[in-house]
Amino acid sequence: MPETADTITIIKASGQREAFDPEKLRFSLLNSGASQEEAEEVLKHLEPELKNGMSTHDIYHHAFSILTKMSRPVARSYSLRRAVMDLGPSGFPFEDFVAEILRAQGFQCITRQTVIGGCVPHEVDVVAYNNKKLIMVEAKFHNELGTKSDLKVVLYVKARFDDIKDNVYDYGGNDRKVTDSWLVTNTKFSSTAIHYAECKNMTLIGWNYPEKNNLQDMIENEGLHPVTCLTTLSNDEKKQLLAGGVVLCSSIKERPQVLKDLLGSAFDADSVLNEINELK
Repeated sequence: MPETADTITIIKASGQREAFDPEKLRFSLLNSGASQEEAEEVLKHLEPELKNGMSTHDIYHHAFSILTKMSRPVARSYSLRRAVMDLGPSGFPFEDFVAEILRAQGFQCITRQTVIGGCVPHEVDVVAYNNKKLIMVEAKFHNELGTKSDLKVVLYVKARFDDIKDNVYDYGGNDRKVTDSWLVTNTKFSSTAIHYAECKNMTLIGWNYPEKNNLQDMIENEGLHPVTCLTTLSNDEKKQLLAGGVVLCSSIKERPQVLKDLLGSAFDADSVLNEINELK
């Protein structure tokens, strides 16, 4: 008996097996801005390619390849979560990316700071401040979509921030105490981590948590597309830009010369700049 979409078992990023659900893929495509017709076209081309044991990663790449031929803007939106994941593996570009999100919200930001706590010094990924707030941010980067920040991570971060909350720090020329502490991740939180954080009044920001003003919302609302979302750059070219400190597409738009500076004088920048200009 031939395999059909409703008999296919796929492997999630967590390693868990489940039946392929076309509705989940359809919803993901529509949520990325695809029209009903485009979503159905992707499913029509994808379903004959499905095989038992395929990973969600493979399915994503199939769908992305089909979408790219139909609509680059929709393909970029669909790939946004993986584009953020492609900021790895060191995690440093993710810290820089979180800082850019906070800068877009009006904060001054400094990354990778050593701050003195009541007992010991602490490495803080992002320090963000304005006239009213001083926020210490732990940026927890994961290389796999199925990885969650669990209770142990939240307990660890809570202990660190408890050690610095009563000290006074000079940022922006003012001596003041920390007003907020955030834990930001590019994936998800476990239910117990969320429950504990709510109980202790901690701010957690994940890919789709909280329901509003989550990481995906912040990226899309501020139009902060990472260079890893561009379909006109190879993976090696993206890595070269990240190594050169270029995290955002807007940075290239503001200074196109950076493409030739980092990728070579012979690099043809026109297609990249055209794609960036198409971004919303």
